[in-house]
Amino acid sequence: MYSLARSILFRLDAETAHGVALKGLDLAGRLGLAGRLGGERVEDPVELMGLRFPNRVGLAAGLDKNADHLDVLGALGFGFVEVGTVTPKPQAGNPRPRLFRLPEAGAIINRMGFNNAGVDHLVEKVRASRYDGVIGINIGKNLTTPVEQAVDDYLACLRKVHAHAHYITVNISSPNTPGLRNLQFGEQLDGLLSALREEGSRLDRDGGRRVPLAVKIAPDMEAEEVCLVARCLAGNAIDAVIATNTTISREAVAGLPHAEEAGGLSGRPVFEASNAVIRELRRQLPEMPIIGVGGIDSGEAALAKREAGADLVQLYSGFIYRGPALVGECARALKAQAGAR
Repeated sequence: MYSLARSILFRLDAETAHGVALKGLDLAGRLGLAGRLGGERVEDPVELMGLRFPNRVGLAAGLDKNADHLDVLGALGFGFVEVGTVTPKPQAGNPRPRLFRLPEAGAIINRMGFNNAGVDHLVEKVRASRYDGVIGINIGKNLTTPVEQAVDDYLACLRKVHAHAHYITVNISSPNTPGLRNLQFGEQLDGLLSALREEGSRLDRDGGRRVPLAVKIAPDMEAEEVCLVARCLAGNAIDAVIATNTTISREAVAGLPHAEEAGGLSGRPVFEASNAVIRELRRQLPEMPIIGVGGIDSGEAALAKREAGADLVQLYSGFIYRGPALVGECARALKAQAGAR
């Protein structure tokens, strides 16, 4: 059924198809059919970051930037859903076209630019949600905020979403906001994470509940750079790391239509690069939870992420290409692996 729907959707430009698909899911949700699309949620509970995840398969940030579709996406069998990236103020993002499919490679290129309706809108949507899985909220900075003042935007979002998130992700790895990836290194990273950790701890005390902080990093790093990032994460008592965001490399898709479009490349071509980062993170951070994302398009690929060192996995591009059935396929594979150990 999804292959037929995909064949129709793929005749539209990628961003239009994205919107049509989400509206279709919303309609299915209103008709009570969403659960049939993904099948019954696989129950494979795991405790990480002080949270109970119903299963190890989540939806990556970026697909539902404003939490407008949280309930229906959650009904597809995900154990956790991450919404955002959200910024303090609404912003339109980059001009269209800004989303491109590379079906030969099972890949997507996007240069969306944190288009979202602002943090207040997202908070209202999360508050109204009835989704019973774990909700992560991914936060970023506005385009017009200088990188030197980025901490102000992250703190503003942190304060707004803290009471409504199960965990919060600090996105410092999108290639589509100029200068953002500079926050991944050195004193800038340490200063940002130190401020967020301090404010997060204060909010935890005042709110009477602990909300873990995760950081999402890029795949375009050498092992030495991953090591430095890992030390900073540990030094600031960050609760988890998400590896990885999209890549700026085009080596794996050279010569394909749209391959030279600016933006971040996701899907199958980033699979091995993200696994390499996960393996290095696991060496450096043996106890820190790792959420593996990048190129998961089958149960076997989900297992490979676990073998690399990830505790949980997230889907995005594979979900676009394979549809809701991929959620259950990955969850069942991971459950069977856990049972065999």
